Amino acid sequence: MEYKNLLFEEINNIAKVTINRADKLNALNIETLNELDNLFNFIEESDSISVVIITGAGEKAFVAGADIKELSILNSKSGVEFSVFGQSVFNKIEKLNKPVIAAVNGYALGGGCELALACHIRYASENAKFGQPEVNLGIIPGYGGTQRLARQIGKGLGMEYILTGDIISAQEAYRIGLVNKIYSSEELILKATELAEKIISKGKNAISASLKSINAVDNMLLEDGLILEAEQFGNCCGTTEFLEGTSAFLEKRKANFER
Repeated sequence: MEYKNLLFEEINNIAKVTINRADKLNALNIETLNELDNLFNFIEESDSISVVIITGAGEKAFVAGADIKELSILNSKSGVEFSVFGQSVFNKIEKLNKPVIAAVNGYALGGGCELALACHIRYASENAKFGQPEVNLGIIPGYGGTQRLARQIGKGLGMEYILTGDIISAQEAYRIGLVNKIYSSEELILKATELAEKIISKGKNAISASLKSINAVDNMLLEDGLILEAEQFGNCCGTTEFLEGTSAFLEKRKANFER
């Protein structure tokens, strides 16, 4: 598949998606968002893709933000439409039934931070920098940042970073739980790939059921989430993966899950 602003490759059930606008620090414009929307529709329907890694071209930026030229012409009505479309793309990533790993290299600001937040797991390079600096432009995060950042690091810290627009270093992002791990720039994609391979070795249905259940934490009461968990647990118990997994354990061998 070929795109103007994205690079896509699939190797051993792993899809690697690269935002490829290095000359613009991989800033997200509407064209790029449309391409992401199209590509993730394809990924969702693909039987061969099990895990997705998303990163940015070069070492300077994952995604440095939105395209300011496009932002500058918005009015009250078009601003809502602009925000809703970006939210819909990132919601699609967050709700994907396959794990999405963000490999954050360099700047992840504004829309870039929001893209990383929409991913299920975040690995960062030592030079990564996160932030929601939209207040400096007289606006607020519009692609889910006010909601996902507060849910990820807590309301108090979310308030502080959004209201000040302060930048978060990779080390601070790790300390506050914004990223899972930090690696050197040279190791980042390798470590993300190792994680993807480890996930792929598990049961495909169990991974999908886990994603669905964990995502429910953000929009369900505990009681409702527990009901969903029980339903997903029951669904897993009716699969050949469950039979293979339990048989392998009892037979003291490694499970061989079909992809």
